[in-house]
Amino acid sequence: MRKIAVYPGSFDPITNGHIDIIRRGLGITNKLIVLVSYNPDKSSLFSVEERMEMIQEVIGDDPRIKVDSFSGLLVDYAGKAGASIILRGLRAMSEFEYEFQLALINRRLDRDIETVFLMTGYKWFYTSSKIVKEAASFGGSVKGLVPDIVSRKLQEKYSNKR
Repeated sequence: MRKIAVYPGSFDPITNGHIDIIRRGLGITNKLIVLVSYNPDKSSLFSVEERMEMIQEVIGDDPRIKVDSFSGLLVDYAGKAGASIILRGLRAMSEFEYEFQLALINRRLDRDIETVFLMTGYKWFYTSSKIVKEAASFGGSVKGLVPDIVSRKLQEKYSNKR
């Protein structure tokens, strides 16, 4: 049976923690859609297109992975894509309550779609896009926290803002 999962997030930018979840997610599904969300209430450093390009460059040509974007209800996208799983990564207990609420509302909206949580790898426990951007904005090295292409893109973004 073919299982399709959707891994949604802002990915602003994608980190090695995200890559860890993508790789491990492929162990429980046949196809994984990395879904870049557009949230008009959030201010993003990178455009949706830039984020999608970085993700595509990082994951390469793996036929099991698709990169896409959306705005709207996640369960609507998942249903149209034939996905039965929403994949979410968790770092800390503080994230669990919010993620649990999202999982419950998604389950209420579409009972055929399950949310699966993966704990982030211990190496990436304290890595977040927000922390990475903050360090990079002050000229700090984020090498090892993000793929090399992302590190370069962050340097470019912040050198243009100084």
